[in-house]
Amino acid sequence: MATSAQHERQQLCDLMLHVGPEAPTLCGGWKVRDLAAHLVVRERRPDGAIGILVHPLASYAEKVRAQESERDFEEIIERVRTGPPRWSPTHVDGVDRFVNTIEFFIHHEDVRRAQDQWAPRTLDEELQDDVYSTLSRGSRMLARKSPAGLVLEAPGRDAIVANRHEPKVTASGPVGELALFIYGRQRHSRAKLSGPADAVAATQSASFGV
Repeated sequence: MATSAQHERQQLCDLMLHVGPEAPTLCGGWKVRDLAAHLVVRERRPDGAIGILVHPLASYAEKVRAQESERDFEEIIERVRTGPPRWSPTHVDGVDRFVNTIEFFIHHEDVRRAQDQWAPRTLDEELQDDVYSTLSRGSRMLARKSPAGLVLEAPGRDAIVANRHEPKVTASGPVGELALFIYGRQRHSRAKLSGPADAVAATQSASFGV
């Protein structure tokens, strides 16, 4: 049975083919072709993938990504769709779920929400559970630079304290909207913020994410 990560991967690939290589995304100035190439490098080029996280190597990672983006667009998408090679740890379903569910969910929304007339989708329970689990584990790291304390509140779930500073801002909404918010897509998230006005404004424009 396919995992949430695998479902999100396939849906993202379908969407990228539908909107085309030159369609916009929420990833800075990247077009869909650029995002797809990034996903390939992340899984298939360890030398380039290191530069995604290690800033001194970022220029090399960008060079590798640019090379990948020169492939035929349909070929790039197929390389994303078929998933990681057998030697990759994420070839194992449990690791794939742990690492890739949030990656493909966020990037799926990066493409969806950059298009005209998008609308929030209803996430199935398994995907919500997996995304919430990721937020529970990683929110403190993601919100470490927050200018204010930050609490994430999703209906029917325990609140997640992402940053304990004061004053405190509370972000409320569905799990997917909270994930987009704390992964740096505040402008495109429909999470509702409450707290002191100055803290809310600073949090809305804060630098979140990896």
